Amino acid sequence: MITRSLMFQGTGSDVGKSLVMAGLCRLMTRRGLRVMPFKAQNMSNNAAVAADGGEIGRAQWLQAVAAGAEPSVHMNPVLLKPQSDRMSQVIVRGKVAATLSASEYQSYRVSLLPVALESYRRLAEQADIVLVEGAGSAAEINLRRHDIANMGFARAAQCPVILIGDIDRGGVIASLVGTHAVLPEADQRMIQGFLINKFRGDAQLFVDGTAAIETRTGWPALGLIPHHAPLMQLPQEDSLALARQEQRDAPVHVAVLAYPHIANFDDFDPLASEPGVRLTWCREGDALPADARLVILPGSKCTMESLAFLKAQGWDIDLRAHHRRGGHILGICGGFQMLGKSLSDPHGLEGNAGRAEGLGLLDIATTFSAKKTVAHWQGEMDTGAPVTGYEIHLGVSEGEAMSRPLFQDRAPEGARSEDDRIWGTYVHGIFANDHFRQHVLARLGAAPSSYRYTQHLWQILDGWADVLEQSVSIDRLLSIAAPVPEEA
Repeated sequence: MITRSLMFQGTGSDVGKSLVMAGLCRLMTRRGLRVMPFKAQNMSNNAAVAADGGEIGRAQWLQAVAAGAEPSVHMNPVLLKPQSDRMSQVIVRGKVAATLSASEYQSYRVSLLPVALESYRRLAEQADIVLVEGAGSAAEINLRRHDIANMGFARAAQCPVILIGDIDRGGVIASLVGTHAVLPEADQRMIQGFLINKFRGDAQLFVDGTAAIETRTGWPALGLIPHHAPLMQLPQEDSLALARQEQRDAPVHVAVLAYPHIANFDDFDPLASEPGVRLTWCREGDALPADARLVILPGSKCTMESLAFLKAQGWDIDLRAHHRRGGHILGICGGFQMLGKSLSDPHGLEGNAGRAEGLGLLDIATTFSAKKTVAHWQGEMDTGAPVTGYEIHLGVSEGEAMSRPLFQDRAPEGARSEDDRIWGTYVHGIFANDHFRQHVLARLGAAPSSYRYTQHLWQILDGWADVLEQSVSIDRLLSIAAPVPEEA
């Protein structure tokens, strides 16, 4: 059977490309197709560890899960992890290749198109169809030269494109028509149709809008996808999603510090989905909620910078008061490092070389080294219950608190305070373990829960696939998909 491919680009960031792709992966897999997701270049500090041992964007991990495929570094061969407004760590096929400024990367990425095309071909060898996701906006003509994320890749791979617009943010007609207006003619011809995402209300009221887009662009409408609230419970890769997470009344209040350069914030999706938990993101200018029973310090791509921000907000004072009131504190990865007495970056691996005083809540000290740990992890709680997760971090932590580990693996992992109310770990994904999550919530006074996160994740993916089956012309999408050239 000839492998075919189809690319989904957006009129902008956060229009829902990743989740539409995840739903289509699930839907086409249920139809009996072997589906492989692919994104040549992603920019996100939400990463996952692929089955072949390297880092990929969390969105491609979710898409692979939806397709029933093992996540691979070839699904996201280039991952950019921002360290500041101007610098990013460049991950190529799962491994750190460079740390570059935005302008430096524009020249560097010329060498990455052959890498992306080779990974794309490898996936095609294992699939009936490869679904390709673009990045950001298809209309970023200022970045078109040497582009590997959108039209540059589509043209090189001879992959037809479907353009996605987000009606929920407003201006969807202008964004779709405007994209057509600014694209060169050869790029316009790559687009074979459009989807409108996140529609609310009476679809009949947008019939004239759809017709206007078709008339002005010549692209056919392939679906009007309704807003689907359960999607917010799936792992997100864009920090814009944090602003939309809903709060609700619940007996257990958990607060998470949303400092700059936050990484792997999807760690907390299972908590936010628990029926008895209210999860709040604390942002700049916020005080820690007095009624929070647990405060979490998440991972960070720039730990020392995030620590400085935390102190500038006065959260260090709030954390000590929270602990004195009997509250619990958990640090994950960079958050774990911040809880210690000191952080040292002698080689400037996260920015400027230097040393910073930590929060002093755990008796540990951390030194950043060039070796980056990227690995799947499995161990067990002190109850004997198994726990799985993954590690992505720089730095080695040592100190007396490590003699009271949070988990047991081949070696002890993590640390606890003497009163067992402050915990730290390098392991991401721990709240997806039902036993661990229920154990923590029991410590916080929550009633027993029958909620099962992985089961719930599959229910959402299948429900989303059902929505797409009803709202998108799937057979037309499959007919538009083009054969993957042998030398794409």
